[in-house]
Amino acid sequence: MLMERPGELVTREELRAKLWSDTFVDFDHSLNSAVQRLRESLSDTADKEKWIETVPRRGYRFVGEVQWTARWAESNGSTAAPAKAASPNAVGPASEDVLGKDPLEKPAVSQPEKLRRFGWRAIAAVLVFLLVAGGIAEFLHRETVARRVPTIRSLAVLPLANLSGDPSQDYFADGLTDELITALAKNRNLRVVSRTSAMQYKGVQPNVGDIARELGVDGILEGSVERSGGRVHMTVQLIYAPTDSHVWAESYERDLNQAYSLPEELSQTVAKEVKMATSPAPPQRYINPEAHDAYLQGRFFWFNFKNTQALSYFEKAIQLQPDYAAAWSGLSDTYAIAGMSDRLPQQVSSKALDAARKALELDDSLPEAHNSMAACYMFYGWDLPRADAELRRAIALNPDYAEAHHLRRKVLMAMNRLEEAEAEEKRAVELDPFARPYGLGGFYTDTRQYDAAIKELRIRHAARPTDVYIVGYLSKAYWLKGMYEESEQELEEALQLDHDLEARSAAHKAWMRGGEKAVKLRAAERIKARARNSYVSELDLAAAIAYTGDKDQALKHLEAAYRNRDPYMIELQYEPVFDFLHSDSRYQALVKNIGLQLLP
Repeated sequence: MLMERPGELVTREELRAKLWSDTFVDFDHSLNSAVQRLRESLSDTADKEKWIETVPRRGYRFVGEVQWTARWAESNGSTAAPAKAASPNAVGPASEDVLGKDPLEKPAVSQPEKLRRFGWRAIAAVLVFLLVAGGIAEFLHRETVARRVPTIRSLAVLPLANLSGDPSQDYFADGLTDELITALAKNRNLRVVSRTSAMQYKGVQPNVGDIARELGVDGILEGSVERSGGRVHMTVQLIYAPTDSHVWAESYERDLNQAYSLPEELSQTVAKEVKMATSPAPPQRYINPEAHDAYLQGRFFWFNFKNTQALSYFEKAIQLQPDYAAAWSGLSDTYAIAGMSDRLPQQVSSKALDAARKALELDDSLPEAHNSMAACYMFYGWDLPRADAELRRAIALNPDYAEAHHLRRKVLMAMNRLEEAEAEEKRAVELDPFARPYGLGGFYTDTRQYDAAIKELRIRHAARPTDVYIVGYLSKAYWLKGMYEESEQELEEALQLDHDLEARSAAHKAWMRGGEKAVKLRAAERIKARARNSYVSELDLAAAIAYTGDKDQALKHLEAAYRNRDPYMIELQYEPVFDFLHSDSRYQALVKNIGLQLLP
């Protein structure tokens, strides 16, 4: 095609229409491969385009200059010298020869002209041969790879790149990524890494092999989204990580009011490509595009711990579409987190519960709504059986919902079902390793398995040396085991990572002055001083004082936390720093009133 129109642009659309019109392939990949093969045959490169010129995003043109010489003719068995072309108006023998011929007889073609025509045809034939051979080779290669690639059983969805050129549109790309992960996770046979871990690679040039190893998956789905005016353009590709081979790619163009259906549509296609059985796609509920946009912004702020902004956008989504179940679930989560962060449950508990109930009333098949309800039952109602029932329902709807597995671990621990709780935490870490890398170590600490906790946390610390939570849990585990010097070292490192250099210096001076007792006394005095000027939860005060061994003061603050219905009191039994209180009747009364079982 290029040789037929030397020097002219041959568009990508023309190439597709003529060469791949009836074949379903990854067109961009196939065309790029074909052109690359031609360039290799011609010793051409994309940097020095002597033969084939790329016109970015439009197509290609043949720009090579070919000259045929007598030497070429001699090398091909001809000794004829090139003839000079006669001028059309020349008078003389040449003109007479021409005028004397039969007017119907075709004029003789000079030898050089024959050679030129033959040369162009030969090169065209060679190029066509190379193109066809390359196409066949590419097809056979892809078919071989398709047969050789095993079924993808685990998948990570990398954050969709925002190609709009406007950073304020990041929420839209992140939101569609989140919804795509949720839709894919509905497939029971496909393990899908959860959002938090996938988002670690936002803005990072992906190395498929490294990411796959870090997340323990064999498939990577990556792509981009561009929102312009009332249109959304999304491009995605599926990669088999062990061989870094493309399995499938596609582009989608939709009106903005159809964008909400893209994740479900994509999930069905991807499941077929990885040879996983799919259940029929659920009927798509209509979502007002403005409400969907507000919901995506709400989730964006919620994941970034900006509750005030999240609350306003979830409320906006509900105002625009009152039957938007996901927005009600987001509203419930926002109220719940606000109450747990500020420890003021009286102000938000009823709002969180009402919003979760509304979400379930609108869509009982929404795993997030069941998770929201479970959180309300556990932290605000202290109703563990109901919380467990909601979480089992959420996990049945989405087995890869890491947050539900983690929350169920907490419920099962409070119910003293430790083997099941450990299994749930391991599953949560497997699905979302970056969300709570300290999770399993924290579980071992809470269940008094200090050696296992230290081993697990040290492994995680080696992989993520700047995670302040891992270091903090490691310091606590060392302290509970009686390894006070190691505990102090980790404490100072945690304060360093938290950029609290003043506290680090004070802790070090206290350690040098009086060892671990001086460190804990200083920490208790510090939190008491803060409580005199700002709000500090009674439970946090009780824990800080418990480190010093002051039983009466610790119990005093625990009783106040109970009266305030502090959400975290449901986890009281599995806080090791309170173990020295277990034999006290006042502590036992607290545990009974909360509805928990006494531990030995």
